[in-house]
Amino acid sequence: MLVDGQWDQEWKAVQSKDEDGRFIRQTSTFRHWITADGSAGPTGDAGFKAEKGRYHLYVGYICPWASRTLMARTLKGLEDYISVSVVNPVLTTQGWQFDGFPGSTADELHGKTYMHELYTLADPHVNGRATVPVLWDKQQDVMVSNESADIVRMLNTAFDHLTGNTLDLYPQALASQIDELNPRIYTQLNNGVYQAGFASSQKAYEEAYNNVFSMLDELEGRLSDGRDYLFAEGFTETDIRTFVTLVRFDAAYHGLFKTNRNTLKEMPYLHAYMKRILALPGVADTVKLDHIKAGYYSIKDLNPNGIVPVGPAEI
Repeated sequence: MLVDGQWDQEWKAVQSKDEDGRFIRQTSTFRHWITADGSAGPTGDAGFKAEKGRYHLYVGYICPWASRTLMARTLKGLEDYISVSVVNPVLTTQGWQFDGFPGSTADELHGKTYMHELYTLADPHVNGRATVPVLWDKQQDVMVSNESADIVRMLNTAFDHLTGNTLDLYPQALASQIDELNPRIYTQLNNGVYQAGFASSQKAYEEAYNNVFSMLDELEGRLSDGRDYLFAEGFTETDIRTFVTLVRFDAAYHGLFKTNRNTLKEMPYLHAYMKRILALPGVADTVKLDHIKAGYYSIKDLNPNGIVPVGPAEI
């Protein structure tokens, strides 16, 4: 944890919990937006104009929130516009560390060892956890955003006039439906698996477990009519949000997080849907099974001996 910009104590999986033992996730605090002309976005300050080579993403292949932004970067054709650094998936006593694992990288921008050092660089008095993803402005040397949902939205539109990419992950014709489904998927599934895994009471665990499978059953039913994506009209950000949890389910959440009523492979429509998205151009490159397993099974609160399971060998 960072307290007034200083690393204060060992990293812990459970950030906060309520009186019933429910896991509570930290709220993102850096909320600026990249826009086509540099005008202000929905939150934060103006001054972040979409320009080739100006911005940098810090991500972890283990992290579903970071993987959302990697997927958006790939699907929107922004690989040559936004550079990337990848943290080591194995969590240390100081949280995310750079380099030291195949596929991870050094911090090429600042030469830092730990992610929390970048947060202190961004705000010398910052408090809380140092999370990924982080979107960084190389020109001003400031953090733009550490909120994955915002980053996906800005990547969806800010660079279109430069790239000519016409994929719209948040089409206005579906906006109300996306806005209705996104928070339910987040609460019951994306964060629900974490609330099950990090629950500190039986009541909290069973509540989260039931939420997870209630949503999986709903999504399985939704896809049973033969549609390719959650909205029959086409692929959206809601599919990205859902995919990043599904692709980790059998490898980590089913066993380690005790969401074990069944595997994803036992849900034919959802499993086929996950594989369909994985086959989209470039998406497989954003998924690293070795990082996912090494990262989740390094969480000492859940797996004190650090033994990484051999299986599954594939997603």
